[in-house]
Amino acid sequence: GQGFAFRRKQKIERQYRRMLKKGRKVPPQRDDQFTDTYPEHLKHLYLAEEELLKKRRRAPENSAISEEKINKAADTCTPSYRPVATEGKFKKKTANQKAVEDYEKIKAERAKKKEEAEKIKQQREAAQRLYKQKRMEAYKILSKKTKRGQPNLNLQVEYLLQKIQQNT
Repeated sequence: GQGFAFRRKQKIERQYRRMLKKGRKVPPQRDDQFTDTYPEHLKHLYLAEEELLKKRRRAPENSAISEEKINKAADTCTPSYRPVATEGKFKKKTANQKAVEDYEKIKAERAKKKEEAEKIKQQREAAQRLYKQKRMEAYKILSKKTKRGQPNLNLQVEYLLQKIQQNT
């Protein structure tokens, strides 16, 4: 697409053509010519790629030596223990890794809150069920009638007596 890199390329081509028209010489290019003009949120990517390219240029000279050292170290060690490259061990975390960790923390907190809310909801529902059950029992006792349709006072008095005994 026509992203910022494409526009930058066009801009540089235009500047070059202008300089040729005016008859000036082209300024010598430096390795870090555009590092200051990178967008701030992408600057680390360009710098990392630049370092990678520098390492690749140096790699052919040192690769044979480093491979021999690793092989010798592997031969001298016991089969259960192999040396591990520790270069990447202390690298700084990338923005993406930080974002992923933050997301995981937030996700864990949300899950914890959700579990707590679920527990509270279940406790509330259990308490409501118990309360309704007691009310239904009380209603059944208090609403019983005699054969003639009169309220059964014996059951009501017994219910009141039980209630008093439970409170004391």
